[in-house]
Amino acid sequence: MTKEYTITGMTCTGCLAKVKRTINGIEEIQEAAIQLEYPQAKIISDESLDLGEINLALKKVGNYAISEEYQETVQAPLPKIKKQEPLAEKSITTYKPLILIVGFIAVVTALSQYPFNEFSGMLWMRHFMAGFFIVFAFFKLLNIQGFANSYSMYDIVAAKWKTWGYIYPFVELALGLLYLTNIAPLVTNLSTFLILGISSIGVIKSNLDKRKIKCACLGDVFNLPMSTVTIVEDLSMIGMSLIMLLQNRIL
Repeated sequence: MTKEYTITGMTCTGCLAKVKRTINGIEEIQEAAIQLEYPQAKIISDESLDLGEINLALKKVGNYAISEEYQETVQAPLPKIKKQEPLAEKSITTYKPLILIVGFIAVVTALSQYPFNEFSGMLWMRHFMAGFFIVFAFFKLLNIQGFANSYSMYDIVAAKWKTWGYIYPFVELALGLLYLTNIAPLVTNLSTFLILGISSIGVIKSNLDKRKIKCACLGDVFNLPMSTVTIVEDLSMIGMSLIMLLQNRIL
């Protein structure tokens, strides 16, 4: 039998993916077509569905609920679903905000050593990483839920443990402050190397799979598509942390 249902709680393509994966994993269901637009679900099943069982499964992955399709006699308005903004084309113009932010951080941190009598590349690198983490954490914290939703689409840790997406901006902020104050350089650089190294796995895999998803590096503020720019960003920070570890003869 084929029947249409209403699903509440979906706000983006990340929600859509989780709901679709959960519903299609139920044994009685042959096929489920899930979308953000109404009607949200068209399900083909061998027998009548136990919506209570489906709702229990959905509650495990988020604040979602499935119910029978609204009838014409129902006066309550259907919940409005926020559609995800389409991804911009990959171009220099698209990545202009990211380029400007990184450029400003690089220039300001270099000017901190003015008049450059004894300019230190290592000091600049440490200040750059401090500025990078603090500024990028700021953008993520503007809409932490939006960041967590986007981040869980490609990060291998956040995909399995969504709470990591809510913790990550604070980890970045802490790393930025540690770089700025030069407290515990071993822990700071090693943590950066490990955290960004793991994070880059999902970024690289998404690019190799040519997935059209949103990059969460600047949180939910800018609509940046995932690309090799994100790989370069992550690998550059990993490289800097490794250089500082080697320079201090820690490795």
